[in-house]
Amino acid sequence: MDLMRFDPPLRGLERLSESLNRLFTTPFDRTPIEQSLTVAEWSPAVDIEETDKEYLVKVEIPEVKKEDVKVLVEEGTLTIRGERRQEKEEKKARYHRMERSYGTFFRSFTLPADADEEKVSAEFTDGMLKVHLLKSENAKPRTVEIKVN
Repeated sequence: MDLMRFDPPLRGLERLSESLNRLFTTPFDRTPIEQSLTVAEWSPAVDIEETDKEYLVKVEIPEVKKEDVKVLVEEGTLTIRGERRQEKEEKKARYHRMERSYGTFFRSFTLPADADEEKVSAEFTDGMLKVHLLKSENAKPRTVEIKVN
């Protein structure tokens, strides 16, 4: 006589329920500030650096054309949106794996109080978008001389 492990019929449904719960409770790599009503098909990786003079936002968007990217600064928010278009499918090609995402993307960031919305520039080279946000002159620290009486 062979021994079999007892697995109640409802155990399979329980596993399915747990999987669905994990799917819908996993964060989507966005902070509450970045969440938007617009649904994007993918989200490019972003690095944000700060120096004494500026904030630098680097957005990794390979295989995206310059004309398919829009950068907007409005009411204290930096918005970057665009689209990566999929290559035309060849009839003879068979894909064994497709991991790259295609379609529209949307990233939005609240600007720091010391960022000057009037002094923003962007450059796009080799699939890397760099947005420069200069700091306002008023926000720079200054040394105050202390007088002794």
